[in-house]
Amino acid sequence: MGVFEMKSIRLNASLSALALCLAFGGVIHGVATAGERTPAQLAAAARDDAAKASKAIAKRNADDAVRYAELAVGEQPQSAEYRALLGQAYLMAGRFESAGTALKDSLSISPGDGKVALNLALAQIAEGDWQGARSTLDSNARSIPVSDRGLAMALAGDPAAAVNLMLPIARQPGADAKLRQNLALSLALGGRWQDAKVVAGMDLSPTETDKRIEEWAAFARPTGRADQVASLLGVTPVSDPGQPVALALNAATPIVAVAAVAPVPVAPAPVVESAPTPPAAVVAAFVAPQPAKPAVVFGPRAEVVQPLPVKAVVTPPLQPGVAVSPVKSKNFVKPLVATTTTPGAAKVVKPVVGKGNYVVQLGAYDSAGVARDGWARASRNFSGYAPQGMPITVGGKTFYRLSVGGFDEAGAKRLCSSYRAKGGKCFIRTAAGDTAAAWTKK
Repeated sequence: MGVFEMKSIRLNASLSALALCLAFGGVIHGVATAGERTPAQLAAAARDDAAKASKAIAKRNADDAVRYAELAVGEQPQSAEYRALLGQAYLMAGRFESAGTALKDSLSISPGDGKVALNLALAQIAEGDWQGARSTLDSNARSIPVSDRGLAMALAGDPAAAVNLMLPIARQPGADAKLRQNLALSLALGGRWQDAKVVAGMDLSPTETDKRIEEWAAFARPTGRADQVASLLGVTPVSDPGQPVALALNAATPIVAVAAVAPVPVAPAPVVESAPTPPAAVVAAFVAPQPAKPAVVFGPRAEVVQPLPVKAVVTPPLQPGVAVSPVKSKNFVKPLVATTTTPGAAKVVKPVVGKGNYVVQLGAYDSAGVARDGWARASRNFSGYAPQGMPITVGGKTFYRLSVGGFDEAGAKRLCSSYRAKGGKCFIRTAAGDTAAAWTKK
């Protein structure tokens, strides 16, 4: 990675590289089957096609990138480099499911590649697999730069952990603007807008800081599971047919490579809304030129819900995260959001108190920080209710329950049924130590 330069902080270029940072590889042409060519011929053809795929990526030509990268993998199926290149091409094409498959295969051949792992985490986030993305980031923590890993953690639904990871390093001498901007965006995604503004303002003018906070406010209100990643990469998600079966890592049948293979046409998903402006935090340098910003097509956002048994061991409340001390400045402007809620989320009010002892559980999450993000998305359906939560331990692992309560059994059933009718996931249970959610407490 090159040294960050202030003039490079541009909204359409700064974050569009989080996942597209892998080494470039090769390809094949010719109409002969793989079995009719010698190993040397296959290797040479793969190198040639991989070079073409790399050039297509540099030119932002997703169709050619996918076509040539698929040919390269077909000729050299055990090449981790070519499978990583294929994953990169799929990301550019907005085919996140196929990208995840190719990148997992690359890591299985050559574990420990931080760039491939980072791309895989992005693909998993775009598919709504936040738990899988966090697992990927944790497993490859040593090979992924802290600034990249931190922001990816925030995108995977755990901005509190991302802040705790980056903040100590950001305070050290020599911390760069890239790390500070990623920290600022993570603070914003966690609802800490005043702190985000202070940190972002360390590298920007007051006017630029105000503009950035406004853009982040829009970015922090996703409506589809792939919209944030798609915005960062500047791509359009499409209906993904999946990676060709012939390219499976351990395919039982011989792989046949044909030069005239054309990319499979895919129909885009219905447009929900225009893409929010990509945030200006800076991640892993991507050298490809930036095209005109396309309209982003979003798929439905998947809820992270893990129903758990009612009987569980209650653990002590989670410790609060490390706070950033606001810096006073004559140029400081009041942040957009000064409450503990995220932009677009319902205001925190006192819990509704009913005669019953039932709650509607919305999910069980890895931490209170992840649950907070879940509430930000669910709260529009629970106007007038305050979030409740409680940490529990099941099978040696701690989760954080998210619920709304104070109902009799009939009232809880009606509320849960209404939420399910809108596509939500929930179930009812008796209260078991649920209190005001951790992030609403002073």
